[in-house]
Amino acid sequence: MARDDHTGGAQPALRLRRRLPAPREKVFAALSRAEALRRWMCPQGFTCTAADADLRVGGRYRVTMRSPEGQIYRVGGVYREIRPPDRLVFTLEWEPENEFAGVETVVVIELEKKGGETEMIMTHTGLPSDNARDRHAEGWNGAFDHLVQLLQQPQSEEAKP
Repeated sequence: MARDDHTGGAQPALRLRRRLPAPREKVFAALSRAEALRRWMCPQGFTCTAADADLRVGGRYRVTMRSPEGQIYRVGGVYREIRPPDRLVFTLEWEPENEFAGVETVVVIELEKKGGETEMIMTHTGLPSDNARDRHAEGWNGAFDHLVQLLQQPQSEEAKP
């Protein structure tokens, strides 16, 4: 895991790199299928209680998560680009219970083949402040820790991402 400096411009951006223990096709499936999103897309300490994904350009996704204190948070957006197995672009907007509600940001995930593993480069732009960038970095890193755990699990038919 490495965190690059923000990319400059008027608004802070977040760029994370992560080496994942699976081929790109498996990683892409985990990033884009609702049943897999429910298993990883929330910060450390949170639980993902629901996820929906209509994987098509213009399709929407939505994730509901619960904090350790029981607070419910919802985030969703629209898929802008889908290019399996190497690129996924979507908007991300928090719903009203979040301090960043109403701010539409863009997430670009690029997957590069590295032998039997995948290097994931995630760029999150449109964040309104350095605080928002730092808070999203914490959340994304926790979620990606969950993703690594999911990808390392032995796969039964019902547990595949």
